[in-house]
Amino acid sequence: MARRPILAANWKMQKTTGEAEAFAKDFVPRVAGAEADVALAPPATALHVLGRALAGSAVALAAQNVHPEPKGAFTGEISPDMLVDVGCRYAIVGHSERRTLFGETDEFVAAKAAALFERDILPIVCVGESLAQREAGETLSFVGGQIAASLARIPEARAAEVIVAYEPIWAIGTGKTATPAMAQEVHAAIRERLGQLFGAAGEAIRIQYGGSVKPDNVAELMAQPDIDGALVGGASLDPESFAAIVRFNG
Repeated sequence: MARRPILAANWKMQKTTGEAEAFAKDFVPRVAGAEADVALAPPATALHVLGRALAGSAVALAAQNVHPEPKGAFTGEISPDMLVDVGCRYAIVGHSERRTLFGETDEFVAAKAAALFERDILPIVCVGESLAQREAGETLSFVGGQIAASLARIPEARAAEVIVAYEPIWAIGTGKTATPAMAQEVHAAIRERLGQLFGAAGEAIRIQYGGSVKPDNVAELMAQPDIDGALVGGASLDPESFAAIVRFNG
């Protein structure tokens, strides 16, 4: 099955509103006509400004996080309706930094993903193992468990629309990258697990790779049969660099 590539930038806690606006002005013309879906996930403070800057372009707005409740006493949180309000098409949930630094569980991630679908925002659900888990030979069983639990509340009728991002924790921001063969092994296992969970729809679900993706390694990663895109951190902060990643196939 041909799956349309999806390249998403996760800026994390970087870029002011002015910097986000300047990035969009430089970046959008560079990726015009790209044969891929493209999204930028700025910090929450820049969502509104960046959404306006991207309006009318083929580049989508994404959020880095969301709270599953529609409103309430959740100081510092952002609801799905607030993301709709600023024009988000995607939202990242379950990133390893949210899981490890802020204690987010698979169940909480599943609630976020379900809440996003209710507001027609597509979740990018992150999974991935630690170095200790990889060295213990637990990668496939651990990631398979994360997939099942984190997607437990996805509506079956819309399962094909969810995006999974496999990010080995040991490769995020370290300069270390899983070899294409290593990444493909896990992506293939994720694809098999998705098939068990969602039947034929599992074949349609796009699986991104994340973990020190750069212009010089993206093409080899994307050549793997079960790698359908990338969730990019550091290399997405420069418009020329991220545009080169988006245009990996020329």
